[in-house]
Amino acid sequence: MFSLTGAQLTIGLLERQAVRTIAGIPGGANLPLYDALSRSTLIRHVLTRHEQGAGFLAQGMARITGRPAVCFATSGPGATNILTAIADAKLDSVPVVCITGQVPRAMIGTDAFQEVDTYGMSIPITKHNFLVRHARDLLHIIPEAFSIAVSGRPGPVLIDIPRDVQLERVDFEHWPEIGEREPSPVHFDADLGVALEMLASARRPILWVGGGVVASGAGAEVLALAERASMPVTSTLMGLTVLPYDHPLNMGMLGMHAQRHTNMALEACDLILAAGVRFDDRATGKVQEFCPQAKVIHIDIDHSELDKLRSASVAILGDVGEVIRALLPRVAQAERQEWLGYIAALKLAFPSCIPEQGGHATPLELIRRVGELAGDGAIVVTDVGKHQMWTAQSYPFTPGTGWLTSGGLGTMGFGLPTAIGAALAEPDRKVLCFSGDGSLLMNIQEMATAAEQGVDVTVILMNNACLGLVHQQQELFFKGNYFSSIYDVNVDFGLIARGFGWKVWDMAGAADPDAVLIEAMGHRGPALVHVPVDRNEKVWPMVPPGAANRTMLGGESHE
Repeated sequence: MFSLTGAQLTIGLLERQAVRTIAGIPGGANLPLYDALSRSTLIRHVLTRHEQGAGFLAQGMARITGRPAVCFATSGPGATNILTAIADAKLDSVPVVCITGQVPRAMIGTDAFQEVDTYGMSIPITKHNFLVRHARDLLHIIPEAFSIAVSGRPGPVLIDIPRDVQLERVDFEHWPEIGEREPSPVHFDADLGVALEMLASARRPILWVGGGVVASGAGAEVLALAERASMPVTSTLMGLTVLPYDHPLNMGMLGMHAQRHTNMALEACDLILAAGVRFDDRATGKVQEFCPQAKVIHIDIDHSELDKLRSASVAILGDVGEVIRALLPRVAQAERQEWLGYIAALKLAFPSCIPEQGGHATPLELIRRVGELAGDGAIVVTDVGKHQMWTAQSYPFTPGTGWLTSGGLGTMGFGLPTAIGAALAEPDRKVLCFSGDGSLLMNIQEMATAAEQGVDVTVILMNNACLGLVHQQQELFFKGNYFSSIYDVNVDFGLIARGFGWKVWDMAGAADPDAVLIEAMGHRGPALVHVPVDRNEKVWPMVPPGAANRTMLGGESHE
């Protein structure tokens, strides 16, 4: 017989789920949880400086391991602060379990101190959520939360526990079974037959891969399918590590900041095999005009994504890896020399803006050089902005690269805390965080967390003293009205980083930029590499917001 408080029971159940790190901040409504956590011999706590940092730190752990990670926040402002990170996890399918404190049950709905309707606010941004009414319910809620977070299409689950529930005592005889991933939906063999016929008859097919392929670990199978069918491959922002960047069939990212020849090839294709993608507008442009001649085979584990934005000729519900493995032995070998020749001609007519090797003269060259120095096993994290798109375009991704970026929500401030979480989960891998000055300022307080934890995170700060993509769009679409996008104060990021105990390197005026990069990359521990960037450096090419992908600006040369 066990007799535990709700808080003790919560920590015990988290230990049984193999949780070993929790990020968060204590407050009045979750202090019983923290008191119980202090007595755990298995779980360490990482005290972040903001609840949003805790949520993104958990995301970093979950994104790099594929397992649910946990974050804590108190009621009221603690909960509202963490909701941005939870919404980000929802859009990018990241398994996070967020546990918030709440005012005592009798005070719910009375506008008590630090009370908000966490349950109600989190409904649209979670995969599922719970408001715990009785401590005994935790015996099934916590295992269920972990199962929900990781089953099917992964996502965040929130558990809101009132303070008196944390203190309520529970007597029970047996611990529940741990929450595990449920089996994926089983695809219909008849759908595979239709898909195989479509692949066999297609003259100009393209394989489009997304984050679902990465989540299912199906990169090797996807590559084998592409090579057998001689099918060029394009990817979403989230799918960039599926194929080696230099594979002959890899056309890179599609959409708003794709290379011109990639979007033009998609215009000409007659079949899209869309694997683990959700037809996001940044990838498709104006979806009604996306690949107008193409039939669509759509494979996804989330039934709600099938036929949501683009009707599929055949929609296959199932785990992408399982479906591809079932298709692969039945796909006929094909040459498709005419189609591959056409794409080669497009590449000659519209050459890529991406440098073939690293350097220091442009952001694209510098990012490529950092990737060359880091090697295949690095974890690459970005914030959101020009630096994110430059990294997506230029970094030499391979299937061994960890790639963590805010795709769906596009959250500035994502990078630093997510990088800390990745470094805590994989302490032997180099973690690179490409950031911009605007993004870094959003969660700069987490530099203290990084220093406290001693994580091996190197931030490459592309500093153009403005909100870069906002500035670019104001120039292109608002007649150069740069309202509220240029910073008047020139922040000394090196001084700030040193104040947090970080090592700092500055590329400004460096006599030997490569030596600076090599020294910085060789350092273990929190480090900042400051890279001044001209405000007028653009992200090219670019599809105007709301336009079709064929309507591309720039990118014909190094403009």
